[in-house]
Amino acid sequence: MLAALELLTSRSGERSRLGAVLAQVGTGRLLLTLAMFGAAVLLARFAWDVPMALTAERALYDVRATLMAPQVDQDDRIVLVVFTEDTLAATGKRSPLDRALLAAALNHIDALAPRSIGVDILLDQAQPEDAVLVPVLAAMRTPTFLAYASASDNAEFIKPWQETHLRALLARLGAAPVRPATIRLDVDSDGTMRSWPNPVTARRPPLLVDAVTGSDAMRGYRGAALQRLPRTRERPVFSVLPIDLFGDADAAAALSDQIKGRIVLVGADLADADRFSTPATRVTGNSVPGVELHAALIAQALDSRQPQVVSRGVLWLLALAAVAGGALTGGLDLRARFVVPLALLQVMAIIALPFGLQHHGDFDTLGYPAVGHAGGWLLALLAASTTARLVGAEQRHFAQSALGRYLPRDVAQTILRDPGKLALHGERRDIVALFTDIEGFTSLCQSLPPETVATLLNEYLETMSAIILAHGGTIDKFVGDAVVAFWGAPIARPDDGDRAVAAAIALGAAGARLARPVPDRVSIGRTRVGLHRGEAVVGNFGGEGRIQYTALGDSMNVAARLEGANKQLKTGVLVSSEAATGVSSARFRPMGRVRVRGRARPIDLYEPLPGGVDADMAAAALELGVLYRRFDGGDAGALAALRAMSAASPGDVALAGFVGRLEAVGPGGCYDLD
Repeated sequence: MLAALELLTSRSGERSRLGAVLAQVGTGRLLLTLAMFGAAVLLARFAWDVPMALTAERALYDVRATLMAPQVDQDDRIVLVVFTEDTLAATGKRSPLDRALLAAALNHIDALAPRSIGVDILLDQAQPEDAVLVPVLAAMRTPTFLAYASASDNAEFIKPWQETHLRALLARLGAAPVRPATIRLDVDSDGTMRSWPNPVTARRPPLLVDAVTGSDAMRGYRGAALQRLPRTRERPVFSVLPIDLFGDADAAAALSDQIKGRIVLVGADLADADRFSTPATRVTGNSVPGVELHAALIAQALDSRQPQVVSRGVLWLLALAAVAGGALTGGLDLRARFVVPLALLQVMAIIALPFGLQHHGDFDTLGYPAVGHAGGWLLALLAASTTARLVGAEQRHFAQSALGRYLPRDVAQTILRDPGKLALHGERRDIVALFTDIEGFTSLCQSLPPETVATLLNEYLETMSAIILAHGGTIDKFVGDAVVAFWGAPIARPDDGDRAVAAAIALGAAGARLARPVPDRVSIGRTRVGLHRGEAVVGNFGGEGRIQYTALGDSMNVAARLEGANKQLKTGVLVSSEAATGVSSARFRPMGRVRVRGRARPIDLYEPLPGGVDADMAAAALELGVLYRRFDGGDAGALAALRAMSAASPGDVALAGFVGRLEAVGPGGCYDLD
């Protein structure tokens, strides 16, 4: 394994990691990646100026503006008096609207002392009812503002002759408190009103919102036209009264409390005229009459709500942060279970931030590039991940061909990212050492052709290696049919003990399968496994031109002795108490206390139960442990119970051998292995 590892570590020492990465990226690929990062930043900052992104930005703004809009009770400062479909049916006139009814309504509303009146109906052509309407307008006492539109600003809807008629009508009113007011509402290219109307020039009449409120507090405002939603369906944000109710003086007088002191807007609420889309339309599907939009603007002006937009500097910082996050996530060489949560957190932050700002109330996110941030993040993620994959292709190929034969995948990837973790010097580590061997394999080899031996051994070692690597072990070496492995180096994990015991059980089970007679295949002997935990010196050792990553020390020797002890103890897998301690994923039964050659200190041995044992086997193992502890503590009656347990399982040669050793050594005794 370790010529390849030496190459990794020597590369790390020859040049800095950054320099190595840049060298592997190459100038052309680096420039292309930087160009993609630049495009990602521009998208994240200017998405509202990109046609395809603009549609998505508007849609997302509409959703968050609607969901975050405040829910209010009915506004008692403004009342709408409207022509409805029923009104048109009753008057028999659809266009222009019946001006005789309008005249009567204005006369009666004026008598109820409203604060001001705004008429959102263009009187842009002569009608027979003007003879009634004009005197009423001339006699108005309430500040009243008639809808005005110029041909230069609204060429699609009003012609010069219509504007001339408007001007002439206003001139006929003399000194009456009736003035023109611009009813302009600015809508976006998709027909939705989101922004405050652009201010008119000094040569034009004031906006209706400024006229009826008598204030210019919003004159410098350039932000969003804010929405408010009703708290309940039964009470809309603005009181809406049919104009029919004001055609009669007595009926109008009954509505005095709803008119006095309020701003009254007179307009139309019809299905096919003067209707607009708002951000809420995308959610509710309902359009809004123009007179209601004017009411919403007036309410915003009365509240003096001028939320701030996010500054350009902050937008640049957020764009850079989104792109940096995508680049970092895409460039990280982590497993999906780490990258996916990190990516999700970033996406959630990108989505949640504009919603949070919109909900705050002091900010409005019209023009905030939320989709741009997501798009820039994704573009940077793709650019970085693509570059990272290309840069790491050579290293991953090297790791798969060299490290992957000896190290588990995650360990190989960790070393590939940071070759310094594989020290060329020795270091003392706590490891779990494993030895495995085939009983009688040497004798078997002498009776078989070399080709058969090679095929048999390769199949066996391939199976054993796959199990060890799958359980996170490091393969030290192969010595004939023996496999030496360990856990805890070069990378240590908290569950190394559980992994090692699970691997030992799986090795024993795999060996048993390979030992079963199969047609056209030679049967091998029993696989024996020894497992011990302790300190060892781990590192790269060897002479010039050849090194080997291995572990040296008493723990390795003990594991080898335990593997051999299986023959005497009639077991397949033996685990020392040191290796069994703290393991929660397996059950064990005791196999006594032994002393191995070369080690004075006795070792308590355990045999792990195979995976998937039934409740009876688990209970028997537990009972065996209890009886052994009683016997070891001097309880003479425990030996009889142990004999009875062994007699009840005549096929369990390991248990019979265990009881026999206890009889030989007595309580607290230690059995010496050959």
